[in-house]
Amino acid sequence: MKSLAVRRVERDRTSNSFVVTLREEEQPRRTFDMQIGLSEGIAIRMILDGDVAPRPLTHDLFVLALERVGITLRHVVITHVTEGTFFAELILGPETGEDVVVSCRPSDALALALRANAPIYARPDLLEEVGRHPDETQDSSAEILDEFKEFIENISPDDFDI
Repeated sequence: MKSLAVRRVERDRTSNSFVVTLREEEQPRRTFDMQIGLSEGIAIRMILDGDVAPRPLTHDLFVLALERVGITLRHVVITHVTEGTFFAELILGPETGEDVVVSCRPSDALALALRANAPIYARPDLLEEVGRHPDETQDSSAEILDEFKEFIENISPDDFDI
């Protein structure tokens, strides 16, 4: 499986939905987009922006309920795409015992993974099918901005030899 990061979530005003961009964390750092629903897009955007609802929203509630019954969201996997529809799985594990696989929509999987700090993966064959290779000679301004934001978020005073 290939590790993924959520790069951005943008509103698509023509379809009144969101588009989430995912990127492979290791080389060749392929990206792909998924169209997702309005409520899931808002849920993902909130967690990425660090916004907290005054009361738990559905994805927050699900993660809290799992924690209360001793189950961990180990990771999520975006498994395949069929006729433009992506599919995903939640990998849930009790403290002892075997993992349980639950099929779900990728948008819900992403919203849950981000709230539970769980890894996000894609199957290699999915990335072969839908992944776009970055143009080595010319990054888009959005990609450059994303890289800069990532750098700023991860910088610490220890990085400077003062």
